Amino acid sequence: MESLGNKLKTTREAKGSTIDYVSQETNIASRYLNALEQENFEVFPGEAYILGFLKNYGIYLELDVNELLSLYRALKIQAQSVPAEEFMKFPSRLPKILGIIAIVLAVLGLAAGAFWFFTTQFQRIPPEVIVSVRSPVEYTMNTDFLERRFYRGDTVLVTVAANAYKLELSGLSDTVTLTTPVGVVRLDLSQEASVDLNDDGFSELKIIVADFAKNDSDAGALLRFELSSLPGAEPLVMASSEAFSSVSQGNTVIFTSPNPYPFTLQAMFQSYCLFRWEILFEPARAGRNEQYFQQSNELSIQAQNGIRIGLSNAQAVRLQVIGGGRTVAFEAGGPGEVVVADLRWLRDEQSGYRLVLSRLE
Repeated sequence: MESLGNKLKTTREAKGSTIDYVSQETNIASRYLNALEQENFEVFPGEAYILGFLKNYGIYLELDVNELLSLYRALKIQAQSVPAEEFMKFPSRLPKILGIIAIVLAVLGLAAGAFWFFTTQFQRIPPEVIVSVRSPVEYTMNTDFLERRFYRGDTVLVTVAANAYKLELSGLSDTVTLTTPVGVVRLDLSQEASVDLNDDGFSELKIIVADFAKNDSDAGALLRFELSSLPGAEPLVMASSEAFSSVSQGNTVIFTSPNPYPFTLQAMFQSYCLFRWEILFEPARAGRNEQYFQQSNELSIQAQNGIRIGLSNAQAVRLQVIGGGRTVAFEAGGPGEVVVADLRWLRDEQSGYRLVLSRLE
């Protein structure tokens, strides 16, 4: 069977990657990567670091993480094996005598302890019988977007046209069950539903299940609520007129609308990626953000006017925009391509608006 260190090293070399390059990609120090390949575990501050770095390194190399952990545990067991000479020694009678004495002392100690307990501690309530009960929480949707982790019994108040509507998370089993003023809604992970709260033929609210573990009610469910733009509603206050230049050729059109409205950019990462983002035309939220993401990470960004994004590998992330009761997926670029782009509202020739993706050189 191939050793753990050799498996890591040969796989890395087969990919044509150096230790320094992998260190930059994974944010794992070179000395720790060398230690994993050399099976020198004494340099790590603790076993938690070994397991964490080994898992991340395995994911980066596209290896079976469970197999790597099994190889590590096998090495650990071998390192702790009992020397053969220990099995060659003749047994001594002294341990047996000491064992009998220890048993007698243990019995006497247990008897004394039981007597003390029942005479002085009989009425004490063990801490284990005290169970903490979580009280349901009621949230209020004060904006067009709300994302919270809900547990059974939690509710949310949604206001539409001066009327308040209450929705309750009533069940968590193989699906997420919500009780709404117009009936019961059942959703699975990543599913969404549109709800007509006031029965006027227009869906005012969208519900999305962003995170949910089946049959684990203690983990709750991460729910996202989005209010749709209502027909005839007053346009939202947006950026100044210079924020909306005209639509030019080469832009990818995501949405079209008579008026701009807030939107959410969702990023779902498929592999390692450096992702930068900056909210445009909102002075209170100015400033660039930067973070490394890995496979299965997700990011949601809300904006009113626009977002500038930068990706170290355009195909490492799936992108979609949610707004106005619609969800549209799009691609920012090709495999391995470094992309900088603006996602923002622009005026069109018909005096309307389009949410477009514009590549920046």
